[in-house]
Order: sequence, then C-alpha cells, then structure tokens
Amino acid sequence: MSDGQTVHVPLDQGRDYDIHIGRGLLAEAGVRVAALGAKAAAIVTDDTVSALYGERLRESLEAAGLRSGLVTVAPGEASKSYAVYAQVCDGLLAHRIERNDLVVALGGGVVGDLAGFAAATLRRGVRFVQAPTTLLSQVDSSVGGKTGINSALGKNLIGAFHQPRLVLADTATLDTLSEREMRAGYAEVAKYGLIADSGFFDWCEANWAGIFSGGPERDEAVAICCRAKAGVVVRDEREDGERALLNLGHTFGHALERLTGYESARLVHGEGVAIGLALAFRFSARLGLCPGQDAGRVANHLALAGLPTRLQAVPGGCGGADAILDAMAQDKKVRDGALTFILARGIGQSFIAPGIDRAEVKAFLQDELRGA
Repeated sequence: MSDGQTVHVPLDQGRDYDIHIGRGLLAEAGVRVAALGAKAAAIVTDDTVSALYGERLRESLEAAGLRSGLVTVAPGEASKSYAVYAQVCDGLLAHRIERNDLVVALGGGVVGDLAGFAAATLRRGVRFVQAPTTLLSQVDSSVGGKTGINSALGKNLIGAFHQPRLVLADTATLDTLSEREMRAGYAEVAKYGLIADSGFFDWCEANWAGIFSGGPERDEAVAICCRAKAGVVVRDEREDGERALLNLGHTFGHALERLTGYESARLVHGEGVAIGLALAFRFSARLGLCPGQDAGRVANHLALAGLPTRLQAVPGGCGGADAILDAMAQDKKVRDGALTFILARGIGQSFIAPGIDRAEVKAFLQDELRGA
C-alpha cells in the first residue's frame, strides 16, 4: 500500500469509515474496495474523468476479483438533475448491482453527489465508495454523507444522508485538473480556516502556492480539511446544529449558481463559494459583527488565489437584489420563511445567525451590486 495519511470517521452502529489520502491510491483501489466484502462494484463517473482514470480503476477492481461496470454522465453541474439521476439508477441496475455490492463515485463533487444519491435510493440503499478527483471533492463533498441533485428551484434540494464506506483521495489526480478547477477547490480549503481555525487560514496564506503546485502542502491541506470535516460530521451528522457552519459562504453561493442556471461555463461551485465567503464577511462587517480588516483580508487572499470576490464578477450578471433574495429563499437553512446565514465575528469565528432581516440583506446586496 502507498504511503499517505488516513483520517478515521468514527460514526456509530458500524458505519465508521476511513479516508485515505495520498498519491497513487487509484492503482490499489481494487484491494481496498474488495476488502469491504462485495462481489461487484460499478463505477459512476463523467466523460472527462472516465477518459483519464475510468479504465485504470476498472482494471484495479477486476484484478481484485470484483465484477465491474462503468456508468458515465456529462461533466458539469447540469448532470445533477432528475433525468440524469434516473439514467444512473438504470445504468447501475443494468450492471446488476445488488444491495451487497458497491457503487464507486469517481470524479468531483457533482459525480459524488449524484452517485451517492443513486446508491442511497437504489434497492433502498446500496453501499458506496467515494474516489474524489478534484480538490473541492477531496477536501469537502466526498466526506460526510451528503448526497443529492438539484431542482430548478434550488441546489441540492433533493437528496439523502448516505455515508460512504470508504474514501480514496488520490491526490495525484489533481495533477490533471484545470487551473480554474484548482482555484475553485481552494475556496473550500480556505473556508475551513475561516470557519473555526484562524491558524489554518494563516497557514493557507503562507502555503497556498504549494497546494496549487502539487507540493507536500497539497496532501497536508487535504488531510487537515478532512479531519476538520470528520470531526463536525461525527458531532452533528444530519446538520441539526454545528454542521451548518460548513455552509459558510454557501447561502450566497448557491443563490448565484441557481441564477446562472448551473452553467459551469459561467460559474462553478467553488467560484460561487468564494464570492459567498467574501460577501459573508463584508455583510458581517456591515452589521458590526466583524472587523472590516478581517473582511478585507479574506477578499484579498481569495483574489490572490485567482478567485472572484464580487457579484460583478459573475459572467452575464446575476440579476438584482430581489432576484438574489428570491433564490436564497429556497436555501435549505430557511426556517419558517426566515433567512439563516453563517456569519463571522472574525477569521475563524463563524456562527449561525437565524432570522436575518430581509431588508438588511437587500440593502447590502444593492450596495454590493453598485460596487459601494
């Protein structure tokens, strides 16, 4: 087995699992997956990742004695739809995947969410493995069991909590990522420092270039983020409290994704999160909760990493303040029609802020759209 780091997620009732992090893990995936006791494992991936790694993974599975098959979808957020979900389920059934078998999600956050939701519902629940191939999915979406698809009314509104049995984060796959996707994933890395670990944000400011270039900082960042998320998931698996903090920046970001029609050419998830992080800190500063210098520091660092931090950066625009507010109204954190935000008292000091006044949010958005 290759060298690397392992993060354990100690859930109860025999649902605990390991996150393996390191270079070259896909080559030994078959041995690790076979150890879970299945006879078959179907890979769900997108066309781009399939061309790079699909056959390599399938050969590894079959070399370990597993019957395998491949289900591919188009890359991009648009695949998290009812229609593609149905295609994936039918594809898995065509490969004769039974309840004791495994679904392997090979790809980024879109594939992980889609394949995980298919696994959660196929035959009322099939086990699955996450093999994330993007920085964003390795540090965030592959861990914690959130699965789902989008609706025209909002992002991730149809889904299930379904924990993986294993996560294989092969950091060598990040070598083939586009610069844009690396930047987008980095927004989620920085997020972990902004939520509750100012020391990690300091580390990011000093080491972000090493993450991008593939130095040892890359594996270290993935491990730190996975440990942080695993801790939160164990304490609050179904987002009844603390886990909502992981959505820092996402109330704004998800609204922007909806307003751009989930068109990856215009805005990918991490870019929406980056804008959302900067907005969350500026809004916190406007409310007198957070020092303005912290809000500026956040925006400056994200911009240095090549990420957008302003609404004006959304290609084709994102509508007016009312349109953004309407998109936010379908956020999963809405309670009794009232908006809930994740705000901050400073870097590493985020908190859940329920019942934020809509008029205050609108006035803030109007100023942001004017560039005030």
